[in-house]
Amino acid sequence: MRMNEIKQLTEKILKFRDARDWQKFHNPKDLSLSLSLEASELLETFQWKTSEEAVEKNLNNMKDELADIFIYTLLFANETGIDLRKAVEQKIQKNNDKYPVDKAYGRNAKYTEF
Repeated sequence: MRMNEIKQLTEKILKFRDARDWQKFHNPKDLSLSLSLEASELLETFQWKTSEEAVEKNLNNMKDELADIFIYTLLFANETGIDLRKAVEQKIQKNNDKYPVDKAYGRNAKYTEF
């Protein structure tokens, strides 16, 4: 997804929010709570199922939950002034430093266990 597409999505979300006078509810604390709640709802689609069963039975619900997570992510970034592209690039670099290919390849160990 290109940066201009993210900006356009954010603008659509803000227009939807502002038409309902919801900005007053969208502070960083409440947005982060909402992110966590939506992530939990995504997790719930897997409860008591194998990964394959969950995807087969709940894919449409998973799409909705993932969209909610993304919407709250964009709102949080907007409210805090976080540049998501830069944040992701910086995090990839941090992860690259923590998990060099020669130590992490094919392993699921935490970097402190190398």
